[in-house]
Amino acid sequence: MASDFSGSPRLLKGALVVFEAATPVPTNLIAFQYNPDQVTRQLQQVRCGRAPDPCSPAGDTRRVLPPSQSFRMTIELDATDQLEETSPLAIASGLYPALSALELLLYPPSTDIILGKLMAKLGSARVSPATQPMVLLVWGPLRVVPVKIESLSITEEAFDQLLNPIRAKVDLELHTLSARELKAAGAPFDTLALVNQIAKEVLARTAPVASVAQIGGGLKLF
Repeated sequence: MASDFSGSPRLLKGALVVFEAATPVPTNLIAFQYNPDQVTRQLQQVRCGRAPDPCSPAGDTRRVLPPSQSFRMTIELDATDQLEETSPLAIASGLYPALSALELLLYPPSTDIILGKLMAKLGSARVSPATQPMVLLVWGPLRVVPVKIESLSITEEAFDQLLNPIRAKVDLELHTLSARELKAAGAPFDTLALVNQIAKEVLARTAPVASVAQIGGGLKLF
């Protein structure tokens, strides 16, 4: 929530940027109404496959791929302000538009489904199945991560006279894309994972400076 103090810094909003086409042009931007109070990240080691996989020579257990990463967060939605401002959309549908935008992250585009049905009626089949949209999790300037939505749980907590939800919490679980998925997505998504890793390496190298200085200061005591 925003502070009442007029001089408080303006916080960046976390967001999900959605790409539904092959071209890297966003088709939707889902900005968080309120930033989550907590983000849980889990990194899991990904090892190369067994021989004859060139990534993993026989007997070599140290060679690994960049880890996969999952994010869990809870997003709060509240239509109270829009209702007080007599927003026609909020009055007619409450939070349904915002919830629908989040739910559609788990759906393939309807155009792909319709095209598949038409081709099936003509006795043809699509070479590649419909896929979920490409999503970027934007959590500050140092964290722009291509992800896929693993699960989405919605708790609707209050309703208007038409039973439209007007207050809700959405539990999101996201997972970073694999190297194969990033390669299939093409530029610029296929380079983001490496860019993020380089940024981590640069930031990590700034941390030991203070630690070494502290160790050196402690040694003078003996």
